[in-house]
Amino acid sequence: MSKTVAILTQGCKVNQYESEAIAEAFGAAGFAVISPTLSADVYVINTCTVTAESDRKAGQLIRRVQNQNPDAIVLVTGCFAQADTAAVASIPGVDYICGNDRKLSVVEAAKTLLAAGKNDPPTLAVGKLEEAAFEPMRITRFDRTRAYVKIEDGCENRCAYCAIPGARGRVRSKPLADVVAEVEGLVAGGCREVVLTGIETASWGRDLEGASLMDLLEAVDVIPGLERMRLGSLYPTLITENFTHRLGALSHLAPHFHLSVQSGSSAVLAAMRRRYTAEEAMAALQRLRKAVPLAEFTADFIVGFPGESDAHFAETLRFVEEAEFLQIHVFSYSRRKGTVAATLPGQIPTAVKKARSAELIAKGLACRDRRLQKALEHPHRTVLFETLEEGFALGHTDHFLEVAVPSHRPLHGELHPVVLRAVENGRLIAEWEDRPCKNK
Repeated sequence: MSKTVAILTQGCKVNQYESEAIAEAFGAAGFAVISPTLSADVYVINTCTVTAESDRKAGQLIRRVQNQNPDAIVLVTGCFAQADTAAVASIPGVDYICGNDRKLSVVEAAKTLLAAGKNDPPTLAVGKLEEAAFEPMRITRFDRTRAYVKIEDGCENRCAYCAIPGARGRVRSKPLADVVAEVEGLVAGGCREVVLTGIETASWGRDLEGASLMDLLEAVDVIPGLERMRLGSLYPTLITENFTHRLGALSHLAPHFHLSVQSGSSAVLAAMRRRYTAEEAMAALQRLRKAVPLAEFTADFIVGFPGESDAHFAETLRFVEEAEFLQIHVFSYSRRKGTVAATLPGQIPTAVKKARSAELIAKGLACRDRRLQKALEHPHRTVLFETLEEGFALGHTDHFLEVAVPSHRPLHGELHPVVLRAVENGRLIAEWEDRPCKNK
């Protein structure tokens, strides 16, 4: 009987991609990959360290699997494992710890430990990321409507609040030919939409001679059978005149962009060590809107950064109002040991951070509703359907507008034309349109 492995994943889309690659590698080695809710012979915990709460939850996951099966082999990888190896090693029951440069090593480690038995103290395989290359990995399967493809690892922006550069290291790019081959395989397997993502997606190609992210987008754009291509979070400085000019010529890029803005105050952005002003971020957004008709934008914001005054926060509210984002993700500043921001004066009280977060979220929801109402001006859309809930098929347009259409059968992975009719509860209600769909 095959040995079983369960994989538990925290954090970002990159971690989720890497866990899928790990699962496929275990499957190729003869393991049965099972649900993390079941008792397994081997557990892999792929950790995050973006906040102190992430670290705490990683520890909880490790202890939980120990309770499920005290005899199981426990392997820990990811950002928490890389950034604080000693803390992970101190948790009883951990057998193997590896860093972000060798995640696939958990497969061989599992085979070795299953033969030899549990390991105390754990084996440490955490290398120096300054010397690391891009770890070759790929996926061939996808569980959802779209597939995330990791194109880049590492970040060199060194923002004052962020612990991720220390956990992920310098920028390393997946070679262009490898990205194209992976997307070709996914499309051949029925994938309709791919999302190219990384720790700092905009940095792809920085470590490759004569390469830029736009070169990669142009190469993926011509893959036969590809319906939609999306991008992970973008740093505003990427969006130059040349970039937007070439972007407008792409055939399959979805007209939806997620920007890592963080604040609408230039003073706060400077304190964060972001490399742009609020005015430059707004100009980048407007540049994209001009180049890509009907483009929709989502964004990340942090409230309560040390020194953020009421006036600074008011600037962020005005920025969101002017930008008219389809959706914003709001995070309260979390103090991280070892970062510049942790030692800054003017730390904001928790109550103030909560109040600002609630106000900015409310502002974002009001902007969303306006964008959805505006979408009704262009009612003819094509939706890639994902789920079925309470008599409605739910999916997204290429602009990332969420749409619900009455249906009693699942339409997962199908593309259908619809006519937008109304806005209800933060999403668009549509009816079927009698024109050909694009399903294969």
